[in-house]
Amino acid sequence: MKTLFSRALVYGLIILFGLLCALPNVLPDSALEKLPAWYTQNEITLGLDLRGGSHLLLEVDTSDLVRNKNPALHEKIIQDAVEQSVEVVRRRLDETGMVEPLISRQGTDGIVVQLPGVSDPQHIRTLLGTTARMTFHWVANEKSAMYTKVISVQSDSPAENYPLEERIALEGKHISDARLAFNQETGEPVVNFRLDGEGARRFGDMTKNNIGRALAIVLDDRVITAPVIRSAIQGGSGEISGSFTSESANDLALLLRAGALPAPLNVIEERTVGPDLGSDAISMGISTGILGALLVLAFMVGIYGRWGFTACVGLALNIGLTFGVLGLLGATLTLPGIAGFILSIGMAVDANILINERIREETRRGKAAMAALRAGFDRAYSTILDSNVTSLIAISLLFLFGSGPVRGFAVTMAVGLLISMFTAISFTRLVMEWRVEKLGRQPLIISGIKWLDTISENTIPFLRARFFGLLVSAILSFASLFLLFNPGLDYGIDFSGGTVVEVSAPHATITDLRGAFKGENTAVAIQEFGAEGHYLMRLPMVSTEDVASGDSVQKVKAAVLAISPEAEFPRVEMVGARVSGDFGDATILAIILAGLGMLGYLWVRFESHFALAATLTLALDLTKTIGFFVLAGVEFNLTAVAALLALIGYSVNDKVVVFDRIRENLRNTPDKPLVQLLNESITSTLTRTVFTSVTTFLALLPMAVAGGSAVASFSLPMLFGIVIGTSSSILIAAPIVLWLGERRMRKGLGQVRSALTSENVDDLP
Repeated sequence: MKTLFSRALVYGLIILFGLLCALPNVLPDSALEKLPAWYTQNEITLGLDLRGGSHLLLEVDTSDLVRNKNPALHEKIIQDAVEQSVEVVRRRLDETGMVEPLISRQGTDGIVVQLPGVSDPQHIRTLLGTTARMTFHWVANEKSAMYTKVISVQSDSPAENYPLEERIALEGKHISDARLAFNQETGEPVVNFRLDGEGARRFGDMTKNNIGRALAIVLDDRVITAPVIRSAIQGGSGEISGSFTSESANDLALLLRAGALPAPLNVIEERTVGPDLGSDAISMGISTGILGALLVLAFMVGIYGRWGFTACVGLALNIGLTFGVLGLLGATLTLPGIAGFILSIGMAVDANILINERIREETRRGKAAMAALRAGFDRAYSTILDSNVTSLIAISLLFLFGSGPVRGFAVTMAVGLLISMFTAISFTRLVMEWRVEKLGRQPLIISGIKWLDTISENTIPFLRARFFGLLVSAILSFASLFLLFNPGLDYGIDFSGGTVVEVSAPHATITDLRGAFKGENTAVAIQEFGAEGHYLMRLPMVSTEDVASGDSVQKVKAAVLAISPEAEFPRVEMVGARVSGDFGDATILAIILAGLGMLGYLWVRFESHFALAATLTLALDLTKTIGFFVLAGVEFNLTAVAALLALIGYSVNDKVVVFDRIRENLRNTPDKPLVQLLNESITSTLTRTVFTSVTTFLALLPMAVAGGSAVASFSLPMLFGIVIGTSSSILIAAPIVLWLGERRMRKGLGQVRSALTSENVDDLP
């Protein structure tokens, strides 16, 4: 692939393949119907927060299964129970006719159920929460009580205790089919069932030998009915009667067909988004994303002229290829995923800025066009690699420890960054080489901002302000830590637990709503939210049983509907204590591992004091961002965690560029005073630092202004973090490198410059 033509052919085929994979996402349904199914399957799935639906997290309660069992077997018992539960849940949802339910395991004993288009999952909760373990027991009489153990089991209606033989006469697993029917004599709803071969034989024998006795049908430790056997039942079928409605009889038939759960399922988290709210989120994401991309494109063209336009073409391909790869992966696009995609647009041009600024430096040194271009790409490559790897470390941890929509953010960001490396290093270089071939020995002129170039031509003594900068940074960080404890963060229900219900009641006032809950034994906080007639209701942490049943949400809905029958509930979120605790633990672990990951990578790629300087500066950046959350009153939720981890990657990305130039200058001018060398390194990368920060800021700005509360926990802290991360790269990280480097020399551990120049590198021309 050395020739221009061969590279163009290979790159062209790769780009064509990627764009074809993205095409099903933009074609209308009428066109998709005419295409083969294997091709149209490469389509991105919209998450529930974009298309509407319900998300349930179920916990498999295996406490009874492992009780009195060998602890060494617990792991196997729990795994089998969860796997069986997943299959039963899938069969039950399939029986309801649910369209495209998504069922997957989460953690050790969790099952995630996503139900597109379901705005009220209460009925599904009941179906999934019913164990549906059916057994047949003979009602004990005086004779049987003499030789078998008798248990007392209650019936639902009427309330009555039945003395039953503990021994199971027939397991419900032998029921092969069950259907709703109506009794021919009374017209009441009943359930007709059919047994499998073995069950039919055993049922026939047991009824033949026990004519005149009552046979109780028990469902989840409750007697449904206990008819007296009048004759042998040999046909392998029967009828279950009781105080059924048509709906309850149909549900029971469904449960019997799907099979019993091996252990109870408890709902520990519920999130519901209405279709209107989802469509609004899509519109917001598209509009703010397009506007952000246009701002970035305008900036690049304004700064670099035709070479900026080349970068813009690469950015457009980046967008198309990202959608193509996401489609191939079968990824789910969520609202945080859209935010990640918009952020990746701003960060994608970082590679182009690095390359262009490197080429401009080589041109100023007197190199011809092609030589300057090749040197610029070669020298920018390691910086691009290091900066993107550090970002990917933070993103990968977000994927590992995040859940649901936040994982969508991680996937979108990772794909966007990897594609940007391809477009910048391959496509952009190819186009630039093709255009530069015509220049011959002429210099390659890439425009920039003249006043910024003038500043950069003279070394700026940044380190003169190092003591002041470190002092101010430390004061702000300590103040932020104080704010963390008093007044503290505004934790969302992801971390605090509880319930949030968004209400749309145009004809009800906030006074009406508060009046509806007077006298209720429930503390409901109500506030106006968004447009007129929209309100947000918050309920504190509730018991595990209440989360499992969803009763608190039903009570809130009933109270609101009583005063405003036309009210709607666009969003419902309910998080139990276990889930909120898990989120908190995972967040702390992810941030710690991200810091350690950065430390380890930079320790290997750079010197140890570079790694320590980046980690210390990163800690200062994060504490200030936490302070911003408190002062701005931004809710701290899972989206905020995504912002923090993205900020970790971005901040270290920015510092890697400065560190890379410091390392390069140490290799090439080892005798230069360290303070002067650091000032020159910061000055030479100042243009790149400013330009990258501006493009990322512009990409996120429309989302921060017009995105609303749905993305405020991400966009606002990111804008603040960009400013903090950029300033700390210049004013904080380099002084810490200087201090640690001088400390190494005083301890006799070897001079920083000699340690850094021991690597085998090519000298600059």
